[in-house]
Amino acid sequence: MTDDSDSETDADGDGTASADETADADDRVPVLLVKGDREYLIQPGGEQGTDLGVLEVPEDVQPGDTIETHLGEAFRVRRLRGPDLFHQFERTGAPMVPRDVGLVIGETGVSQGDRVLDTGTGTGVLAASMARAGAEVVTYERDPEFADVARENMKLGGVDDSVDVRTGDLTEEIDALEPSSFDVLTLDTGDAAAVVEHAPDLLVDGGFVAVYSPFIESTREVVAAAREVELSNVRTRETIQREMQFDDRGSRPSTAPVGHTGYLTIARNV
Repeated sequence: MTDDSDSETDADGDGTASADETADADDRVPVLLVKGDREYLIQPGGEQGTDLGVLEVPEDVQPGDTIETHLGEAFRVRRLRGPDLFHQFERTGAPMVPRDVGLVIGETGVSQGDRVLDTGTGTGVLAASMARAGAEVVTYERDPEFADVARENMKLGGVDDSVDVRTGDLTEEIDALEPSSFDVLTLDTGDAAAVVEHAPDLLVDGGFVAVYSPFIESTREVVAAAREVELSNVRTRETIQREMQFDDRGSRPSTAPVGHTGYLTIARNV
């Protein structure tokens, strides 16, 4: 009688996963499984119960594959993309919407090799999106529970190696940060003006500040602070969007409420 115990042990011979195997499992990027209006974000090797049956995702799953539930319902595998984060992340409040994320990245030029300092992490959509653009992000969140959720969201988005979620108040940590070590400063907090005062010390020459606020009052304070410390090209835009309506009668902007989300202030350290 042969001993088949070797088939149940790892390379170390102790029946436990090796460190490399564990790391490989942790590095797997989730994929979207889509059928109609149903979307499920699942890690390779994982499974998900749905009203259409249980989805079991192979370790070697690839975008474009078709996976059937145990009831025979087919789902299409789709690669996770930036806008999907808005819908799939666990929320701890109202996350920044994709169009505002796009404005921040477009206005500041966040890209490969940049180092970004962010505060007001919240759900983490902006931090994750900048990391997916190639940046290394340090982000501060005051609420410990929100910070924990954000860390899990970074794992879900496959960017936990690029985003350092820190629990705390950035205004209390500024003196501990290395001067002129960030390319971009992004702020989504009520006290953003207090951080903007330190922007010339935190940013490299030519670095950008992007401040998002839902209120005019805090936006005025940010603009005043930016001018006081002599940041250049200070400008504020209301972020607003209207959908178009197309039907048999004709085409026009939708009569639904106008899509105002907030105010975005951009400035530069030159």
